[in-house]
Order: sequence, then C-alpha cells, then structure tokens
Amino acid sequence: MRSDANIAGPMTDPVPGPRTESTGADVSRETPPPMDDTPIGRAAQLAVEALGRAGEGLPRPEQTRVIVVANQKGGVGKTTTTVNLAASLALHGSRVLVIDLDPQGNASTALGIDHHAEVPSIYDVLVESKPLAEVVQPVPDVEGLFCAPATIDLAGAEIELVSLVARESRLQRAIQAYEQPLDYILIDCPPSLGLLTVNAMVAGREVLIPIQCEYYALEGLGQLLRNVDLVRGHLNPALHVSTILLTMYDGRTRLASQVADEVRTHFGDEVLRTSIPRSVRISEAPSYGQTVLTYDPGSSGALSYFEAAREIALRGVGVSYDASQAHLGVQQNDPSMVEGVQ
Repeated sequence: MRSDANIAGPMTDPVPGPRTESTGADVSRETPPPMDDTPIGRAAQLAVEALGRAGEGLPRPEQTRVIVVANQKGGVGKTTTTVNLAASLALHGSRVLVIDLDPQGNASTALGIDHHAEVPSIYDVLVESKPLAEVVQPVPDVEGLFCAPATIDLAGAEIELVSLVARESRLQRAIQAYEQPLDYILIDCPPSLGLLTVNAMVAGREVLIPIQCEYYALEGLGQLLRNVDLVRGHLNPALHVSTILLTMYDGRTRLASQVADEVRTHFGDEVLRTSIPRSVRISEAPSYGQTVLTYDPGSSGALSYFEAAREIALRGVGVSYDASQAHLGVQQNDPSMVEGVQ
C-alpha cells in the first residue's frame, strides 16, 4: 500500500533536500555549491568575467582602423568573425562600423539590419555615389555598433563598376567623406577576389584573414596574399596583413592542432593567440538576428571573440597581449570548452 506521504498535496513536501524558500527571518537560504569544477560551471564563471571586462573598455586607436576581413575560400568564418569582432569591440566601448560587401548580406542579417531590395545600401554608395552616412544604420541591442548593409543589388555591382571612373577607390572615397567619429571599420568581403574585394583593400590598411582549422586550410591563400601585394604595390601602399585568426578549432581532434601549428609556423606573430572554437551557439545566433555576444554571452564562442577583440585592440596600440590574463579554456585549447561536447 502506498503511503499518504508519497502523494504530493498542498501541505506536503515529499521531495528530500534543502528548501528554497525562507519561512522566517532566521532561516537562511541554501548556499549554492561551487560551480567551477564542471565545464558548465567554468563557462558560467568565464561569462561573468568576460562581461565584466567588456565594461572596462579598451585603449582606443589614435585614428580609425579600417580592417578588411577577406579570404576567397568560402565557409571559413569571414562574416561570423566580422560581426562578432565588431560587437565585441563595441561592447568594450569602441564605435564600430561594419560594411557588408557580400551580396548575400549575411553580415546585415546577423546584425539584425533590414536589407531588402528597397533599403539604401552599400550598392548605392559604390555605384550611385550616395554618401555613406545615408545608408548606415545603428545595430539594435549593441550601443556604438553600426552597419552599412548589403542588398541583392550588390550582386551586379562587379559588372557595373567596370565602366565607372576610379572604380577601385570608390569605397575609399566614401569612407573618407564619412564625418562621424569611428574607432574601427570592419569590411566583410565576398568569397572572391573581384572588384568588391579590391575596393575593400584599397579602402583599408589592415587585412584580417580567418583560417579554419581543417584540411586544405592554407589552400588558395597564396592567391589572396599575391592580391594583397598587388594592391599594395599599385593602389594602397599602407595595406598589409596584420591578423590571422584560427576559426572552427576543435580541441578533440589532432587535425585541428596540426593545422594550427602549421599556420603559426607559416605566419608567425600575425596569428592571434586566441582561436575560435567550433560552436553551435555561433551558428545559431544569426538566425535570431544577433551576434553570439548578445545571443549567448556565456558560450565558448562569445568568450573567444571577446578575447580576440581584446588582442586586436591591444596590438593596435602597441601593447603586447598577455595570454595569462585570458581566462579562456579554449585559449589553452581545452577540449571540454568546445561546444557540442558540453
């Protein structure tokens, strides 16, 4: 026969364990157990630390840093890197503009910016000579972050630019005429080396190359580097590859470590110490019109982009990055911090 004590009722509490409600002033709540001994607990603590550091701010560059995010190889994380680095820098107190030069408009989508055909876009700036200020929109939820969106019209811009005067420097002129103060401009390039990417390289001073930690990671990079050299030699002497960022790092695989070692050997100090893990949260965020920083600030992907942004900002003002100050599990290639395992 079942005991009446096992039948949950209004006056019974059959579940053993500490009560979560206080019945008097002299009764204290149950102290939660420490959470730093599990991957989830470590992630929660790291989220608090990272968000605390975000409010601290970072040294601001003396002049606007224009960073071109480029790699003609598709699927390496160009757009993801652009929007999440931009959001990280903005959350650290910088004023950041993202210029979406990819006709697919994925950066605009990830930032929650409307970019249907009738919206003023970067196409109008390049082809119709519209002022950049007339197409820039503030990004919801992230103060100090702005976006010049791309629309489907941009798909035909490569052909239309061919016959225009100063076709390689139209974006550069638009940026120079933009009067609002900015600390960073990040340009998301299409996965090609056409006139849109050339416009970005003429407008920028730095090139950031995301490289995925997978087989054939370095394939095709030679052509990109040759294009950078050509633009530097003929159109923009200040252009240089300043940053290599390893993306889609999976600490559980030997291949990822081998690729990371190969890239670091090949590029040396240009490679950021922070790498970006393969992350479900990073993939999910754009479908909600958000960056991973606002979608899930406690995820390993968000924490990694926070640290990558800090490293880029400190490098820009000549301050060496102290990896011992980065409390990231993925910074030390901790497989337990790779999402999908958690």
